[in-house]
Amino acid sequence: SIQIFTNISKELWTISADTTQMHQILLNLSVNARDAMPKGGSITISAENILIDDSYAAIYPEAKAGQYIVVAVKDIGTGIAEDILDKIFEPFFSTKQIGEGTGLGLATVKNIIKSHNGFLSLKSKVGEGTEFKVYLPASKENLAEIPDEPFIDDELSGNTKQVLVVEDEASIREITKTSLDAYNYKVLTANDGIEAIALYAQYKDEIDVILLDIAMPIMDGATALPALYRLNPKVKVIVVTGFGTTYTLENLSVYGVRVILKKPYTTKQLLTTLKAIISGS
Repeated sequence: SIQIFTNISKELWTISADTTQMHQILLNLSVNARDAMPKGGSITISAENILIDDSYAAIYPEAKAGQYIVVAVKDIGTGIAEDILDKIFEPFFSTKQIGEGTGLGLATVKNIIKSHNGFLSLKSKVGEGTEFKVYLPASKENLAEIPDEPFIDDELSGNTKQVLVVEDEASIREITKTSLDAYNYKVLTANDGIEAIALYAQYKDEIDVILLDIAMPIMDGATALPALYRLNPKVKVIVVTGFGTTYTLENLSVYGVRVILKKPYTTKQLLTTLKAIISGS
């Protein structure tokens, strides 16, 4: 038997999409997950809001920076061999026996996602399982909008704590600020390390935590960290890293870095991390 688990965020942004085609995507991915577990197992379907920056978008030709909904379908099945990962989206390619499938399912899924200006990622390991992630852009009508009375999870509420957001990409900076505003955080923003140091020097007694992008022009996060630490040796910093960076918590903790948050992260991951760092847990 196969168990189905779902984990759907309570405050998903909306997307502009064809309902029938969205159903087709989920059906295809779920059937593939089922077929990968002939002896039974579990399928987990999740959906969350996520922010994509330029460095992460550069990994995928179809991706652009901005707000997305990410829908993941994960199984604990046989997995896909590394040498055929690049082939599974080709029309008529199939790992199934003759008569068990046409091999058009994943090719169709990819085409539907592309037609909706989204993109797809895949992670698989033989013997452990497979996870497909479907990224669909949030509708322009609701970008950065906050409802008059948004649903606030008390466990994630900022309770008016203050965050200094240091991010050079304007779209990511503004989206992050809007998301934190919605969860009762007070937010200051800086474009680079120089501006971050100036703001922290002025407001260090009010700022509870710094969300610091490590890779920025003019002055990056790694260069700014020692100066921030000198201003306040008790500073709490969450470092944000993109694809391909080599910084470790061991290298950075001496400057007050409590955790490294890797892009792309979901709103819930950000809120949970902030709550943990501020509370000291």
